[in-house]
Amino acid sequence: MRRLLYVHVFLCCLSMAHPFCPSQCTCVFHGRTDGTGTRSVLCNDPDMSDIPVNVPVDTVKLRIEKTAVRRIPTEAFYYLVELRYLWITYNSIASVDTGSFYNLKVLHELRLDGNMISMFPWESLKEMPRLKTLDLHNNRLTNVPTEAIPYLLNITYLDLSSNKLTTLPSDLMDIWPPFNGAPISTNASQKIVLGLQDNPWFCDCKISKLIEISKMVDTPVVLMDLFLACSGPENLAGVLFQRAELDNCVKPSVMTSATKITSPLGSNVLLRCDATGFPTPALYWAKSDGSPVNNTVQESPGEGIRWSIMSLHGILYKDAGNYSCKAKNVAGNAEATISLSVAGTISTTISPVRPSIRTGPTSQGTTFTTPTEIPEPPSITSTVLPRTSTVPAAPKKPKTTPSNGLQKGSLKQTKTQQGGNGRKLAADEKSKKINVSKSVKDLKIVEETSDSAVLLWTADGLPSDAPLTVVYSPYDEDDIKRTEETNAGSGKMLLEGLSSGMRYSVCLIAKGSDAGKDPCIDFYTLDNVEDGGQNQLFIIISGIACALVLPLIALLLYKILALYCKGSNTALDEEELEKESYVKFETISMKQRTLNSRPTELWARRPTHESERMLLCSRSSIDSQMTYKSDSSRSEYLC
Repeated sequence: MRRLLYVHVFLCCLSMAHPFCPSQCTCVFHGRTDGTGTRSVLCNDPDMSDIPVNVPVDTVKLRIEKTAVRRIPTEAFYYLVELRYLWITYNSIASVDTGSFYNLKVLHELRLDGNMISMFPWESLKEMPRLKTLDLHNNRLTNVPTEAIPYLLNITYLDLSSNKLTTLPSDLMDIWPPFNGAPISTNASQKIVLGLQDNPWFCDCKISKLIEISKMVDTPVVLMDLFLACSGPENLAGVLFQRAELDNCVKPSVMTSATKITSPLGSNVLLRCDATGFPTPALYWAKSDGSPVNNTVQESPGEGIRWSIMSLHGILYKDAGNYSCKAKNVAGNAEATISLSVAGTISTTISPVRPSIRTGPTSQGTTFTTPTEIPEPPSITSTVLPRTSTVPAAPKKPKTTPSNGLQKGSLKQTKTQQGGNGRKLAADEKSKKINVSKSVKDLKIVEETSDSAVLLWTADGLPSDAPLTVVYSPYDEDDIKRTEETNAGSGKMLLEGLSSGMRYSVCLIAKGSDAGKDPCIDFYTLDNVEDGGQNQLFIIISGIACALVLPLIALLLYKILALYCKGSNTALDEEELEKESYVKFETISMKQRTLNSRPTELWARRPTHESERMLLCSRSSIDSQMTYKSDSSRSEYLC
């Protein structure tokens, strides 16, 4: 009975161990003669709306195609530890979580083409360290962020075609040859395949490296479609990458002040490099051993130009090596190397030994110990000198005094020696101050205006970061001085807030310089002629306007007077015109007959008004053109 129970439990466990295939999928096991094999699962049910969760754990290839799946949830495939090929193509996927591909450590190929993905979680690629193929074509991607570049280092097949990409990060091409500096190999297995066609590319400096790759013949980066075309800007719309010429896009070029420098141990060294390019390149320094580089200063005096200076103070043997000045912009990279060598030993300055004073035991006088030779302390030596046992001689020969004045004489002599040493140190300090002041030279003023001026100088022997103080004021008016702080390496200073047409004095004071020994210069600001110029221009314009308007006014007055005079004679002219030009019209009418009247007096005359006269004249002119059959039919109106 117990044996039957064991057999039943074994059969139950065996049935549970048999892989279960989802109802909406098809599972196929590709077995071998040795009993091993691989399993592939195909899910293509149009009614499937979610990623299946009961896929056999030994699945090597999973295909989810032409379904209604809209989202890939977090850890959707975490139990498929043997999955190598994942195809989720031509679905309706619009959202992919960051942890969707968690625990897919052996995945080689990920295809998500034919979906509606607009934002892809590029950081999820770190969960797939062995991924080589990434297919995202025919989606809605609009950009590839710079943060995605580290996750694409191992990708050898990247398809981003048929999306909405207009540009790519300029650093993306730097991970592949020839821009990554790796040697170009002809091995076909090391080729990088890129699919970038069918995108609305905006051809500017950001994709200049991609345009350069399209023009190369032998390159490890292979484009699926060589005939990529620009969609913008307007002057390049429709132009192929192979024929596109970009404006304002120049690779950086780096030039250094020297290629090899040898400097003594403990000295100060300045390394400088200049770079040109468009857009203006960024400069940074790097050491060959990877150690950090500090104390750098850079400036861009104009568009497309930048320079940088690195300062090394008190160099040691560890500072020797190669220093690279690297320039970079979106069009490319460039670098130049300076080799620094350190020679000699540490420079040492030996301070003089203080003089010693010994007094004798008797009351006869004071006894001093004097050397036979006074050595000069070296300022800089290549080796460390041994300490000398001699002492400097006293500046003055002491006088012997009685015993009761011994202490007083000793104190006096000590003060004399201290005073001598103090004067010597003061002289040395003064010499140093004078040297510091002389290190600033070629002081001059340029670009004077009515309210500003530019001060230029040359710092010879001072480090670039040495502090300087610019003091300026109106001439002989020291109570209203103004100061500006700067450094020796800047070489120029803009003086603002000046008054026009005045004389100014400006001095450049270095730290530690002696008072009164600083370089100074006088200059004049320009007169403010802007207002006067405007007034003069106004006067000229007013004069021209007056010269043009006054004749017109005179002509207008003449016309008005002429019209007025003509109006006063209008009535007289009309009367004369009437006499000369018109005939007096009269109306002839039939006279009423009487028995006693004469038969010949059939017509009578009566005066007519002006309106009737004009009407009769018109009527008469019409009747005059008619042909009359008899005299009785003539018009009764006569002009």
